[in-house]
Amino acid sequence: MVNIAKTDTVSLEELLAFVRPRHQAVLVTTRKDGRPQLSPVTCGVDPEGRIVIATYPQRAKTANARRDPDVSLCVLSDGWNGAWVQVDGTAEVLDMPAAEEPFVEYFRSISGEHPDWDEYKTAMADQGKSLMRITPTRWGPVATGGFPPEVAARMG
Repeated sequence: MVNIAKTDTVSLEELLAFVRPRHQAVLVTTRKDGRPQLSPVTCGVDPEGRIVIATYPQRAKTANARRDPDVSLCVLSDGWNGAWVQVDGTAEVLDMPAAEEPFVEYFRSISGEHPDWDEYKTAMADQGKSLMRITPTRWGPVATGGFPPEVAARMG
């Protein structure tokens, strides 16, 4: 069987439904010199429909997003040949202690309930973590790799 590449235009709700079970992405921020900086990240979707990423204040992606909040993500499926989508958005970075409760939603969006929320919040504070929240402004389409339809037709 030949895989045919396809693209599906989706609404914001459909985008978020696509992203929720997928936690691997490549985040693109802009360096001071204007060139892209790419970072593999783990992401979730918070209850307000923002894509959330845990980070540290010292990371390049964090400094870049503070300076220029226009960012992009390529959200990937677990399998290399799975569907993917590009999401452009506006980032905001929260530091502790403001990030404490949003970190709970971040954890829930990826792993569900934690056995000890106080322990988790303390760990985030002790590690000095920051949380990046990205509000989608443009996206898609959701793409699936494969052969262009005209090539697949020739292949039988």
